[in-house]
Amino acid sequence: MSVRKEITEYSGIYFITFTCCRWLPLFEICNGYDSVYKWFDYLKKKGHYITGYVIMPNHVHALLAFRNTQGQSINAIVGNGKRFMAYELVQRLQKLGHHDVLTQLSSFVNKNEKLKGKLHEVFEPSFDWKECSSDKFLEQKLNYIHENPYRGKWSLVQQPQDYVHSSARYYLSGQQGIYEVLNYMELENIDLSKALLD
Repeated sequence: MSVRKEITEYSGIYFITFTCCRWLPLFEICNGYDSVYKWFDYLKKKGHYITGYVIMPNHVHALLAFRNTQGQSINAIVGNGKRFMAYELVQRLQKLGHHDVLTQLSSFVNKNEKLKGKLHEVFEPSFDWKECSSDKFLEQKLNYIHENPYRGKWSLVQQPQDYVHSSARYYLSGQQGIYEVLNYMELENIDLSKALLD
């Protein structure tokens, strides 16, 4: 389900996918994987939970448990995260001298957005989401996430747990990888509808 539609729920577990513009491998080109981790850190500070993820060279899949967002739509939260990551990726591309890639990203900006001052189109405008309303569906999405670098056209690793930018290691061996996640089963004891007290 492509998100042009507002996510009206303000808490729950969602399978979120967003993609670099035209599927360019921007995370790989500028080693920008940590820009996603910084966004995850921000989400955690706001009381949300990262329960699973994979950062591929050109897209991200994540299982995010949103705690009461106090009226802010999940669309806005993800949109702001993409904006933050885009800014960082563009800075890195500039620093690394990838002017050809920056020219491409600039050419992807539509006329209306250019008039508003937008310089680069780093991500596809919409993102995909599915609410995870059962453990079975959640486990299906976790398996899909973790097998992404291992199967199909990618074949980046011999085993899913070998891919460092993924929560597979934690779910398959019990050892946290380079980014700590919360096991989705621990969410059973957390009321996501309650807002955090500041």
